[in-house]
Amino acid sequence: MADKQALNIVKMKKMKADGIPLTMITAYDYPSARLAEEAGIDIILVGDSLGNVVLGYDTTLPVTLDDMVYHTRSVVRGAHNTFIVADMPFMTYHGSIDESLRGVRRLMQEGRAHAVKVEGGVEICETVKQIVSAGVPVLGHIGLTPQSVNTIGGYRIQGKDPADAQRLMDEAKALEAAGAFAVVLELVTEEVAEAISRAISIPTIGIGAGRYTDGQVLVYHDVLRYASPYREKRFVKTYADIGTQIREGITQYVQEVKQRAFPDESHIFKADETVLESLYGTASKGAK
Repeated sequence: MADKQALNIVKMKKMKADGIPLTMITAYDYPSARLAEEAGIDIILVGDSLGNVVLGYDTTLPVTLDDMVYHTRSVVRGAHNTFIVADMPFMTYHGSIDESLRGVRRLMQEGRAHAVKVEGGVEICETVKQIVSAGVPVLGHIGLTPQSVNTIGGYRIQGKDPADAQRLMDEAKALEAAGAFAVVLELVTEEVAEAISRAISIPTIGIGAGRYTDGQVLVYHDVLRYASPYREKRFVKTYADIGTQIREGITQYVQEVKQRAFPDESHIFKADETVLESLYGTASKGAK
């Protein structure tokens, strides 16, 4: 979309006030980002989910800051007119504020991101304040936080009892007070996600959080079923099955090469007779 203009955090807040849902998708490289921008996506998240869907890890924990800078830079090159958020990877924002800001600086200066995302609630709010004070927009992330999966007992739905619901509400309000421009709610019960969305002035972006958040985010590879084997997820809707198309396309390529059906006459380049004469002495000797 050549005439597309990137959103900013002021426009996002107005979209919440006007009841216009935000659309977000992950992307990890130039072609994915370019296609997402051409499709009209509002926000691209360069998620540390790249560890699972691109780098082949079982969790997001091994993803490094170097990984995030590299992939963010690739995404930015593909989507010049889209607001791009980069994940702060595991343990890069829980130490000193100086260490956290060094990571933020790399994602903004080297990766060219427009904002960073951090997982957690009250315990990281002071860091969020410091990052925002340095002039960097911050997207919060509560509910199921993959970087903390080992301490929250696995991939469990959040907000299923009153105490947990109150915890999530308190975390969302604390992130808003700390200056976050929006907050992702992951695997949160629909009722709690709706209550949080009504209680705070910044946009909520849901993933497995029901119908009443201010926006939705999904992983690129889930939207397009771009994986093998693909693991079904209840909160995901598949819009295209490119994984099967890719496998079938490569299978056909392999078969045609084995059968010498590719390349055929339409894929080759002919030399004139003078070239053949220089190689074989006469054109007739080179003819097969």
